[in-house]
Amino acid sequence: MRTTYDSATVRLYHLGDDGGATTLMYGPLSEALRVADQQTQEMQDGLYLATDNDVVAYLDLIDT
Repeated sequence: MRTTYDSATVRLYHLGDDGGATTLMYGPLSEALRVADQQTQEMQDGLYLATDNDVVAYLDLIDT
């Protein structure tokens, strides 16, 4: 994820098994990470963060 500062605006969304995306929030990266952390493990498996120039899976981001 190229844009990584705390106040970077991101879209936090869940990509379902059917390929549909559900947006959980738009806002600062720090808030999106807090919201993502509060989700169930099953939900976290399908979470992604998108900036204006990149997309990363939530679990990949926190594992680095």
